[in-house]
Amino acid sequence: MSVTLETEEHRALRSAVAALGRRYGRAYLTRTLAEGGHPTELWADAGKLGYLGVNLPEEYGGGGGGIAELSIVLEELGAAGCPLLMLVVSPAICGTVIARFGTDAQKREWLPGLADGTRRMAFGITEPDAGSNSHRITTTARRDGADWLLSGRKVFISGVDIADATLIVGRTEDSRTGRLKPCLFIVPRDAEGFGRRQIDMELQSAEKQFELTLDDVRLPAEALVGDEDAGLLQLFAGLNPERVMTAAFALGMGRFALTRAVEYARERTVWKQPIGAHQAVAHPLAQAHIDIELARLMMQKAAHLYDAGDDIGAGEAANMAKYAAAEACVKAVDQAVHTLGGNGLTREFGLASLITASRVARIAPVSREMILNYVSHQTLGLPKSY
Repeated sequence: MSVTLETEEHRALRSAVAALGRRYGRAYLTRTLAEGGHPTELWADAGKLGYLGVNLPEEYGGGGGGIAELSIVLEELGAAGCPLLMLVVSPAICGTVIARFGTDAQKREWLPGLADGTRRMAFGITEPDAGSNSHRITTTARRDGADWLLSGRKVFISGVDIADATLIVGRTEDSRTGRLKPCLFIVPRDAEGFGRRQIDMELQSAEKQFELTLDDVRLPAEALVGDEDAGLLQLFAGLNPERVMTAAFALGMGRFALTRAVEYARERTVWKQPIGAHQAVAHPLAQAHIDIELARLMMQKAAHLYDAGDDIGAGEAANMAKYAAAEACVKAVDQAVHTLGGNGLTREFGLASLITASRVARIAPVSREMILNYVSHQTLGLPKSY
């Protein structure tokens, strides 16, 4: 009995996206970074080819697929050296939430543009004092007649400068209990009282990070996404795809680094044979490959469960996939740099910048320690320490 992990359509998508990635590659991304720009040409081409919206409904211009398909797109672009970080945010988080919970008007307004890449949406959840604890979010929304007034701060929010709007996670008061509950609001980039400050990062990325301030931002009633009482259900409908896509981002980066290292180890000759013939060089690269392949299996499982509507099962698998992929990525990048020696730190080979970039998947969108907490409590049933 054979088990098909990827359909023929999936393999065709993977091949087609890989071809697009090769047309641009690491040199394109490096040049874009040096010029202080954004990968707009690659984003536009991916949109025209239908890759940005493969997970969104066909009736709104998407491909009618799921996170399984979108994760293939991000992984293959990453393996070519030109990942699009906004894929994690715009179609995966925001597009998914609006497709699942948005009003008909919100779907008509946003999904076609998110699908073809002509519009982008950022996602704002992290706060300076809350970290990974979504229960400590202090951004609050209160009613003012038919409108909402949104106030608070967000930090480490990607791509706000190139996004048409930001999907902000706030909290509203439950009229029955008086307790605060999470809610999601679409905040246009030019909304009065909505300010941003770019954070000076060591990380080299086309997508910049921002601190946001919301000072009584007035929003119409239709800015609220979904049911005011759905709360955590809507929030995690976006967070699980975010974890799957972060895994794809990490796997693509790890594969890019490993490919560079293997090419170098095949050709670089110091004594009588290429250095890849020596087990001290070959075995760590083989281990890195195994770790990447194992992490992809868990990512595929998580995407399958999510697309099948199993939110609980997907939550567990998505956390594990994100953890495994991040660890595999960091190890692959480290071993790739080590394989090249001094050359691994040169601009020519494009690996040194990945030393910093690979850590992103360990930290964001949730730290590996919080994932271990999740598995300890939710999977193993161990008591909480907090």
